[in-house]
Amino acid sequence: MKKTNAISLVLGVLASLALASHHARARTSQRALIPHPTWDCAMPQGIPRPETGILVFELEIPFERVADVGRTPFGMRRVAVGLEGSVKGPKLSGTVTPGALDFELTLANETVEIEQALVLQASDGSYIYARNAGTGPNAEDVRIVMDFEAPNDSEHAWLSAGRFVARRELNSSAKAMSLRIYDVSSVAVSAVDAIVITKPADVAAQPWDYRRKDASEQQGELLITENVTLGASQSVGSSKRGARNIIPITGGTLSGRLAGKILMGGADYQILSPPATIDAHYLWQTDDGEIIIVRNGGSFGSLVPTFETRVDGPYAYLNTGRYSSSNPGRGQGGVALTFYESTPSR
Repeated sequence: MKKTNAISLVLGVLASLALASHHARARTSQRALIPHPTWDCAMPQGIPRPETGILVFELEIPFERVADVGRTPFGMRRVAVGLEGSVKGPKLSGTVTPGALDFELTLANETVEIEQALVLQASDGSYIYARNAGTGPNAEDVRIVMDFEAPNDSEHAWLSAGRFVARRELNSSAKAMSLRIYDVSSVAVSAVDAIVITKPADVAAQPWDYRRKDASEQQGELLITENVTLGASQSVGSSKRGARNIIPITGGTLSGRLAGKILMGGADYQILSPPATIDAHYLWQTDDGEIIIVRNGGSFGSLVPTFETRVDGPYAYLNTGRYSSSNPGRGQGGVALTFYESTPSR
């Protein structure tokens, strides 16, 4: 009797797994996805199913943390921070450097939008920067359009000019993500019978770029002072958008109107070609446990920080405020910056 019950249990588990696999496949369409105009992923005419292309390499990234930020002005936000991962494939091998960021946004109609920032180090030591955008009608069919910046004079320059779409699979309980990257340069995309991504009308569109400082803005009251600890620079060198340099963010402290710490993850993704600009993307964790997404970008003398946190939390005012930033100065183990309220000129 015990043996019969055990066999029945195993068969039941196998049947459940098969059903779950079938369900996932059913929600992964063969059709192209037409992204929403507010998040077009650089393929506004349609994102093909990745598997219709040629697999070029795979990324496996374990996570240091997967944090639920909560409902922000743009939807339900979750952020994952990567540890060192692997790059394996016939055309590229190496590592994913620690600090990769995966920003996941889920809307009320199940639409998913993804933003990623990660750095690869090829087996020859070259650094390759990737800032990617993705979308899907549900969590099972998320397609990531990869945007690589490789050194112009390296054997990896083909990555900068190609068309690549990845299949993203994130396992939050295992704290791991895989990206299977396919070359879709030869894949024809048809809008006929394509799946058109929709968004609820009452949800604000998340920005792709950092905010620019308006000429009328003046420095107001102090908001916070931060000391940001940094890792060694990762120089891509001359690439398709200029001289790219990346400085990983490893931690730090906050004081002022709120107190907390800067989490490991993200970086200052700099362009050193004149006029030099910085684009720092990272996370704060307040002493009372709130996660705040920080982005500080612009040219020196005109840096503008923006924030994203839950709309029902104690720091929701950061979502709608206007702020300015000092230039980076010398700090303990890295740089020090001060953020201020930004007020219109009188």
